[in-house]
Amino acid sequence: METITIAHSPDSDDAFMFYALATDKIETGDLEFVHHLEDIESLNKAALNGKYEVTAVSIHAYAYLHDKYCLLNSGASMGEGYGPILVAKTAFDLGDLPDKRVGIPGTKTSAFLALKLFQENFEHVAMQFDQILPAVESGEIDVGLVIHEGQLSYREQGLMKLLDLGVWWKEETGLPLPLGGNIVRRDLGPDKIARISKLLSKSIDYALSHRQEVLEYALQFGRGLDPEQGDRFVSMYVNERTRDYGEEGRKAVQMLLDRGHEAGVIPHRLEVEFV
Repeated sequence: METITIAHSPDSDDAFMFYALATDKIETGDLEFVHHLEDIESLNKAALNGKYEVTAVSIHAYAYLHDKYCLLNSGASMGEGYGPILVAKTAFDLGDLPDKRVGIPGTKTSAFLALKLFQENFEHVAMQFDQILPAVESGEIDVGLVIHEGQLSYREQGLMKLLDLGVWWKEETGLPLPLGGNIVRRDLGPDKIARISKLLSKSIDYALSHRQEVLEYALQFGRGLDPEQGDRFVSMYVNERTRDYGEEGRKAVQMLLDRGHEAGVIPHRLEVEFV
């Protein structure tokens, strides 16, 4: 048996996506999959050193990883007219954002890239994604850039939405906002990459066709979401687009990275390759 490590976030959507592999629901032959759970910015950093054979990363981070990894055509997290949001205690004109301290979940996250495309200049403070809402609530930062389940739970902490970057991106481009994807290390070779790609696709297919069974497992990773919120969150980020980016999804990935380069956030341009 050959061990393949799959690294992903400890979130309900990733747990849903990888359930079949994590619980041996599908036959994997001589490949044994081991799961490593870590927050997305830590995974972005680990991938720079090629640490894991397969890993979830931010689409923004992939701009710095394409020499070591290929982007799998399944496993996308896309905002279909929704996405990371800016929250604060009180409303203010977004033209004043450069005067605010903004908590962000990491400089290689797609949320940060999208916010830089919306407003180039602002003071950012990188922190763990789950510390952003408490930091806004305590006044440590003025504004929080919220990802994961915080997109649904911020109101419970008395905060208000200033901007949904997925809505803004959709209005700007007519496309979904690419947030996360799964990548596979190039040095595994084309045959093994193809096998891994098929198995990850099968895992996603299993989850979508056994929704209730898999959802009960995934809700363990919901971090405070009730079952209704958890169901909604999984639906937002594991859907038909997760099975396959599709032409529109692949176009959106290329456009986001191109615009990041044009804005000077990403230092080079790349042609995205999908397995």
